[in-house]
Parts: sequence; C-alpha cells; structure tokens
Amino acid sequence: MGRRGATGLAGVLPVDKPGGMTSHDVVARVRRLTGEGRVGHAGTLDPMATGLLVVLVGPYTRLEPYLSSAEKTYEARIAFGSATDTDDAEGTIVATGVVRPELLQPTFAEETLSRILGPSMQRPPAFSAIKVGGEVAHRAARAGAPLELAGRAIEVFSAELTGIDAENPAWDVRFRVSKGTYIRAIARDLGELVGVPAHLGALRRTASGSLHIRDAMSLEGATDIASRFVDPVAALGLAAIEVDPSLIANGAPLSRVTAAALPDGTDVALVSDGALLGVYRTTSQRLIPRVVLPTGSLR
Repeated sequence: MGRRGATGLAGVLPVDKPGGMTSHDVVARVRRLTGEGRVGHAGTLDPMATGLLVVLVGPYTRLEPYLSSAEKTYEARIAFGSATDTDDAEGTIVATGVVRPELLQPTFAEETLSRILGPSMQRPPAFSAIKVGGEVAHRAARAGAPLELAGRAIEVFSAELTGIDAENPAWDVRFRVSKGTYIRAIARDLGELVGVPAHLGALRRTASGSLHIRDAMSLEGATDIASRFVDPVAALGLAAIEVDPSLIANGAPLSRVTAAALPDGTDVALVSDGALLGVYRTTSQRLIPRVVLPTGSLR
C-alpha cells in the first residue's frame, strides 16, 4: 500500500504569499490543490508580510534545511514615532515619541543604516515562534509572561535606503540578511539607535537564495501547480556533480575523488541527466549522504 497523500509530485514551488495568510495557510492551500500530503516550506513569513515563500512538495520537503539557510532580501518600511509589543504594525502600541526633523534626512538615514551592517547578536522579538524549554515565545508573551530570549548570530549584508515618507514618518529600506534575521527586530533596534520608538510598518520578501519573487506564482486562481515547479538544483545553489543513479540508490557513500576539487564539509547536489538525486557532503575520504531522493522525482 502506498503512502497516504503521496501523489508522486516532487517540486520546489516559489509562491507570492499575500498579506493576511500564515505560511501554514499557504502550505494547506498547496496540499488541497495538489492532493499531496507532504508539503512544507523553507523560511517562515509573518502573516502581515507578503512575497516569496518557498514551498516544498513531496520528497523535496527534505531539502528544507538547505533552502531555509539561504540569505534573504526584503523590502521593508521602518515606521517611526511608535513602538509595538510585536515590533510590527499588527501589535499594540507600547511607546510613542516625537520624530525629529533630522531623522527624515537621507544622509542621516543612510548613516544610521550603515551602523547596523555586518554580523551582530540580535535579540529576537518577544512575539516569535522560538521555543525555550518547550514553551513558545509568542504564547508566553500573550499570557503576559514574555520569555528571556537569547541573542542570535545574524548578519546584515546590505541596507539600502530606497525612500523616505515625511508625512507618515518612515524609511523604505531594502535589506539583504542572513538566515534567521528578524526584520521586525531590526526596525525596533533602529528606533533604539536613533532614540525614537519604531516598528516594522510593512514587509515584502523579494529573494531567498537564488530564487526571486519574479519566479513566484500567485495562489489566486492557481490550478496546474506542477507546471510552476522550478529547477531544484538551481534553487539549492550547490555545486552539481553528475553520477550514475545506481551508485546512490541505497544511500551509499561515494569516493572522495567524485568531488576532488571541493573542500571538506561542502554540500553538493548529485544529479543524473539534470534530475536531482540527492545532497551529499564531502569529508576527508568520502562523500556521505545527507538527503537521498527517490529515483524518478520530477525535475
């Protein structure tokens, strides 16, 4: 008997998530549209946010760790004058302040943004899905007992000012950041940096690794999902090595000479005639399996 809800579909599906839907809502919609039970996503978007959500279908759900770790690009609005308990526009205002005229000058904004570039330890928002001792942060925060959340190592690769709204004091900024970076927390921290309460007014993800919002499909009126799958090898962005499928059918290690030019600890995509077979990692002597996909998965 086959796996319940297994349709034979296997794909990487970039979706343009609308505002108001959770990432789980998108996954549920794709399950209904495909009939496939194994559907997940790589890199959560908050309900308020729009843009690129990478949905994984069938056995490709096992690629989630590799696609979630990609750097992300966002278009964000940093709203000044008030801070909220969630650090975004959906929260309750907890502080207000006067926006000084200098804050709306491009040179001041650009200089401030330059100060947050590079690696740092970020304090996650109190309202997040992080767990501490099995307790979820946002549930504890709603119960009035926010958790003490440890800082997380993140990096802001770029922060480009794209506009200033003087009427509704805000900066529009394009961020390129590492995995796990909360743009809500950046908004909060920018407010603290300039001494004026701030929150995230709007957010749109435009890229995740090699995938871009232009690759994404709208869920509205969607029918033929499989036709919108993208090349998983290109999506992974890993070095690709051509192998005979029979060599890894049972998840067997491969000789190190198969990837002699790559350093130890490198993840590689194994392919045959363009089809993704799995992800292996180089060690000092062998290539060892990380993910082995069933032969016959769709490209």
